[in-house]
Amino acid sequence: MNRGYLSVKVIRRTAMALISGAVLLASNPAQSQTVSNDTGFDLQDQLTIPLDSTIQREARNEADVLLRLGGEAKRQANLQKAIAYWQQALDLYQKIGDFEGQGLAYNYIGLAYADLGRFPQAEESLRRRLGVARFLQDFQGQIYALNNVGTVLLQSNDLDAAQESFTEALTIARTVGDREGEGLSLSNLGLVAARAGDYLEAIKQYKAAITLRRRLGDPLGEANTRNNLGDAYFAIASYKNAIGSYRYTLQLAQDSQDIPNQFRALRGLAKSYSIIGPDLLAIRYLNQHLALAQEQESLSRELVTLRLFAEFYLARGNVVKAKQFYEQAIALANAIGETQQEALLRNQLAQILYDRGD
Repeated sequence: MNRGYLSVKVIRRTAMALISGAVLLASNPAQSQTVSNDTGFDLQDQLTIPLDSTIQREARNEADVLLRLGGEAKRQANLQKAIAYWQQALDLYQKIGDFEGQGLAYNYIGLAYADLGRFPQAEESLRRRLGVARFLQDFQGQIYALNNVGTVLLQSNDLDAAQESFTEALTIARTVGDREGEGLSLSNLGLVAARAGDYLEAIKQYKAAITLRRRLGDPLGEANTRNNLGDAYFAIASYKNAIGSYRYTLQLAQDSQDIPNQFRALRGLAKSYSIIGPDLLAIRYLNQHLALAQEQESLSRELVTLRLFAEFYLARGNVVKAKQFYEQAIALANAIGETQQEALLRNQLAQILYDRGD
């Protein structure tokens, strides 16, 4: 969702786009890091800080530059460096009492911590972003901040707190007539229900979210929720409904050049057809997944495809082909430094060979 930092205006206009993307946070494995929690501030005190307008303008410009540098570091996958830049920007925004800047900085820092899997720090930063939005009576900011906080809580498996956060966001969205925020909150409430194993409730929430997102012309949000809907149908073994949802998503994602949701839909289709057949369709979608991974030069997704191919052939008793794909996957995992995946794949292959008596 990050479209670049072309100017201060662009940064602030695209803040909501960046925030809304946060509901898709992934908890990637990451090493822990100790950081200073001394980021407290008194909003009321800052309102009375007397600053020369020139000094204030220079400080704000410097902070905006630091935000851009953080964005560049994030695009280069250097999240630690990005956080350092954004923390510097935050310090400057606090000194001059720029609350909008503080909200952006807290948001970026929180999302980066979430990407690193450091959920306590992510939650703290995102709650501070929420505090700024509440102070400014920024209802849209509150809606997206609450959804981000809820997402982090969901990743931490605190389902009750996540549901409370999403529900509050939904209430605010409906009160102020923010349909985009309402769709987002409903979709996230569906995730909570799915995580709790209540797939029928999840399906209900997803369908309500899809209706809103389609009306708003939000193909990215709709595709994400439709993939979630497919996952919920898959979980209750309603494979034909799952296939219908994934196929619709795939077309929608292709039309909007939404690569992540294309991958998700292709995996869903391959897994569904692997269960109900025909096998040729499962293979077709696995091949499409592999082609897209190669087109995007995504070795990690190519690795996923090889593993899925191995599992597909193993389930059909074709140990020879399964072994071939496991060996390819192991070689690729080794080449890209995916040590955990490599160990897992080696163990699976060893078990297969042991069971066969090799």
